[in-house]
Amino acid sequence: MKTLKELSASHRYRKMLRISGTAAKTSFLSLAILAGSFHFASAQTKPEKVTDTTTPLHAMQPDYDTPYGETTPKDITEVLNRVHAYLEATTPARLVEKGTGKEIKNLKKPGNNAELAQGDFRLTSYEWGVTYAGMLLAGEATGDPRFTAYTAKRLDFLADLAPYYEKELKKNPQTETPLRQVLQPHALDDAGAMCAAMIKASRYGVTKSDVRPLIDRYINYISNKEFRLQDGTLARNRPLPNTIWLDDLFMAVPALAQMGKLTNDSKYYDDAVKQVLQISERMFNKDKGLYMHGWVQDMNPHPQFHWGRANGWAVMTMVELLEVLPESHSGYQPVMDQLKAHIHGLAQYQNGTGFWHQLLDRNDSYLETSATAIYAYSIARAINRGWVDKQAYAPMVLLAWNAVATKVNDKGQVEGTCVGTGMAFDPAFYYYRPINVYAAHGYGPVLLAGAEVINLLKESNYEINDSSVQFPAR
Repeated sequence: MKTLKELSASHRYRKMLRISGTAAKTSFLSLAILAGSFHFASAQTKPEKVTDTTTPLHAMQPDYDTPYGETTPKDITEVLNRVHAYLEATTPARLVEKGTGKEIKNLKKPGNNAELAQGDFRLTSYEWGVTYAGMLLAGEATGDPRFTAYTAKRLDFLADLAPYYEKELKKNPQTETPLRQVLQPHALDDAGAMCAAMIKASRYGVTKSDVRPLIDRYINYISNKEFRLQDGTLARNRPLPNTIWLDDLFMAVPALAQMGKLTNDSKYYDDAVKQVLQISERMFNKDKGLYMHGWVQDMNPHPQFHWGRANGWAVMTMVELLEVLPESHSGYQPVMDQLKAHIHGLAQYQNGTGFWHQLLDRNDSYLETSATAIYAYSIARAINRGWVDKQAYAPMVLLAWNAVATKVNDKGQVEGTCVGTGMAFDPAFYYYRPINVYAAHGYGPVLLAGAEVINLLKESNYEINDSSVQFPAR
């Protein structure tokens, strides 16, 4: 990707963009900055000494940390291809014999000496539920069936393997199984994101195998087995009794929403809306426009730490819910209002590099990739659905994507992602959480963000004149 300096140094590029009536699908921000450079005379020799009398200083180009060059679907697709290639190679969907590593191809009766082939990541984690959804969206946005096939292959593999182990668990509930998280979920982390991805794949006709028994098992856990407060709010009894983790919005609500869409049963929508509104009432700081990470009943005063990725799970939850929630539902407008308030709050804390901080309102905490990618996806989706203003938020989305793209290395690994994080009541806990390319939380958000920004660029044409960037009416 060219830097802004390279673009502004290219007279040919500037001339091309100035052609009257030419529309370019490109970054709002890059165009706004480039517009200021059009007053330069072409092919001038750079003065040896730059002063206010020799150079129009207001038109000098800043030295940006994050590339402000043209953002194109082609460039984004190249990044997504690298991620796909890495994950395809390092997350095998195979069953092997323990000890020997020999592949077991009979999934109907693999025996008791079987395990999943080891890769860089687990196939059944909540992080991989996000990744499966990201692959589906990337396939849709790019038109490349390899992304879709990634999800289909692995979900079919799990669905084909599950019946054998279900029978074994009925014989002996203590049976060791490589599908423990699928068949015996013990937390929302085990259930929600995987369930939502399976429902999407099923609705889109992606899977060949029957994933519905697994979907029903997940939903049963979310609806009937997870601990709740007296008012029905999903909660945990750790680290203290009657504790709410903001993360759990995403670990439950998108699955409930998708189940409502799949079955047309309003009880799932009702529960999903209830979770968003009741958790927001307890945990959303209206002054900051941010969510606190954790809440403990009867704790007063309550420490507030506004962790980046947890706020990402929250904003993505609302986007996922509104995607399928009928507009006639009584909770539609309250959830929409909450989404807009949160996006407005997040916009105030974006760093000049395009990233957001690990603790959003603490600028001395490190810049974090996964949260930035989640925000890029969620806000781009909100723009594309007409829920928030394009002129107000497209610049931050495009800058966020450009920042995220710099963290996808040549191998397709995502750098700068915070590892899994519980909730705490001291800042050092968040400040010093490690980052690692094997933190699975970064891959799904990068796929989602890239795919949705491609959709954003497809939907919007940008025109340049000498003074402004204009959005044509739609």
